[in-house]
Amino acid sequence: MDLRGDYVIVGSGIAGLRAAVELAPAGNIVIITKADPSESNTEYAQGGIAAAIGPDDSPMLHAGDTMTAGDGLCDERAVRVLTEEGPRYTLELLEWGARFNLDADGRPALASEGAHSVRRVLHASDATGREIGRVLWERTTSRTQISVLKNTLATSAIVEDGTCTGIQFLDDRGRPGRVRARATLLATGGAGQVFAQTTNPAVATGDGAAVAYRAGARVADMEFVQFHPTVLDVEGAPRFLLSEALRGEGARLVNADGEAFMLNYHPSGDLAPRDVVARSIVRESQRTNGPVYLSLKHLKAAEVHRRFPMISATVLKAGFDLSRDPIPVGPAAHYLMGGVETDLEGRTSIPGLFAAGEVACTRVHGANRLASNSLLEGLVFGARAGIAMTAGDYTPRLPEPVFREAASSAWLEAPREMDETEIRAMMWKSVGLFRDRESLRAAVNQLQAQESMLEEALTNGAPMDHAAWRRASIVSVAALIARAALRRQESRGGHFRTDFPAHDDLQWKTHITDVMHRS
Repeated sequence: MDLRGDYVIVGSGIAGLRAAVELAPAGNIVIITKADPSESNTEYAQGGIAAAIGPDDSPMLHAGDTMTAGDGLCDERAVRVLTEEGPRYTLELLEWGARFNLDADGRPALASEGAHSVRRVLHASDATGREIGRVLWERTTSRTQISVLKNTLATSAIVEDGTCTGIQFLDDRGRPGRVRARATLLATGGAGQVFAQTTNPAVATGDGAAVAYRAGARVADMEFVQFHPTVLDVEGAPRFLLSEALRGEGARLVNADGEAFMLNYHPSGDLAPRDVVARSIVRESQRTNGPVYLSLKHLKAAEVHRRFPMISATVLKAGFDLSRDPIPVGPAAHYLMGGVETDLEGRTSIPGLFAAGEVACTRVHGANRLASNSLLEGLVFGARAGIAMTAGDYTPRLPEPVFREAASSAWLEAPREMDETEIRAMMWKSVGLFRDRESLRAAVNQLQAQESMLEEALTNGAPMDHAAWRRASIVSVAALIARAALRRQESRGGHFRTDFPAHDDLQWKTHITDVMHRS
């Protein structure tokens, strides 16, 4: 199946749909979405979208909080773009009919979340991503020049004479096809499924990063994975995210004895940065040899259920009353700060190939994303990518790359093909919240063997169905994360090395780039 459009967008979350709004007047658009549009990280985003619209707030203050959370690695230019343009694009959603919660005066009700110095998070109860997705999807699909390929998997970028000219895919029946276009946008979201424990939907396997990397595009900051601290931890129940907004409204983390403990680990207590809270939960559980809970019993029950209806209903299915019972929680992989390296208009290192949202690395989040900046990132940089794609200037404007190699020992055993479950379990155990050289080297060696087998299969034209391509993405992205984690010999943000527990600004206050080397 050969198709042609002026533009092709891979992904149907906030970044892709906001880009489509910009692209619609300029030509025909083909949107490729891996499953149903409701299965995106946007749809799963509960807490809200941060924007400096309150009377006690400003883009400068929002930028300061973002930079603090980023632990020394945020790009100031990217942060300025995010925080200065964020209010305009967020208020635009209201104009388009977004049903955010309002206060008594009819203004957006602003919530508090970890590491924010003021209340600045707009929300639609606890289903903000779903509401934003609804608005953008309705605005996008009403345009007749947009066609959507559902249940279709992008497998590789078409690169000719150094320029991306489209995407190859498998359709819903497993048939190969391609879309030719003037410009291609990757907006595929995150890669949480690389880990055994994750808040991400099943479709979040890092396809965009894998496609870009195999095409020769630069990726950066892959070691920085954010593990959300509060995820429902009940045997037999799904790993459901318990939004940071719960703690913003007063929920407390307590140990098995009911003791609040976060002030023992950080002066901001329950609203410390996410990486700190996640590691503190594990340490407290190890210290007490018991579970950790999220408690809201000191809050008004009716207000808890009104403010968090979706979370309340979900934990009830697991046998808990959100307003009364301590809810067992633990960390899980949530967000990838790294990704396909882009400039501030979404251009990658390959002309004609753009990326926006979680799949991209604009360096705006640094080493650790500030809560509720993810939807804002997709909104702002999705719009900017769409504008740049219509302008027709596809020449990348990226900084000079910084490459560093990490030494690893040779593979001593005959490699065998690992299945997806084995890879995800290894990543959670060896490349998770706590990392060290020995575990990382073992993971890197195994993953590089998997990469070699994958590359051989692709080179030889082995038949690949949807499941095989899913595994290919997991292998590629897992190897990138593990290699980057082994290389960075310090701890910063979401990357924590027990053998290098301190910052090393002299050697490592920089962004490290990877690119596929072909023989």
